[in-house]
Amino acid sequence: MAIAVRQSLWAYPALEVIHILGIVLMVGAAFMFDLRLLGFSRKLHVGVLARHILPWSQRGLFLLIIPSGFLLFITNAQSLGTDTTFWLKMGLLLLGGMNVLIFHRFFFSEISEFETGNPFPLRVKVSATISLIVWTAVIAYGRWLAY
Repeated sequence: MAIAVRQSLWAYPALEVIHILGIVLMVGAAFMFDLRLLGFSRKLHVGVLARHILPWSQRGLFLLIIPSGFLLFITNAQSLGTDTTFWLKMGLLLLGGMNVLIFHRFFFSEISEFETGNPFPLRVKVSATISLIVWTAVIAYGRWLAY
């Protein structure tokens, strides 16, 4: 499979486009949600926003990013396996995933309590800030892998 993708005139660029579309869905939705947690667009009910955009984030990850990322990886696994930039990106992905899990496990259920216009607790804002920084860094490291 890796050889076929690597030798195809269109397969690798098509996988890159699919990967980027997945990033748009996942990170775009995450950014909008994080910005809401940081106090922007206060008229939007955070629960309604979460129910609308977070499933798109999950679809981007599981249907587009992971499959295309795996296929992109196997085309150049030997080189990527020794690339510091690749492993920094993987570490950041792990950190981003842990932040998401911690947020949804410990903070998400309480955010509806703060819908009355009051600011969210500091721990929620810290999680949103970590999310914005980590996903930006993941994208940056992913682009650096191409050069």
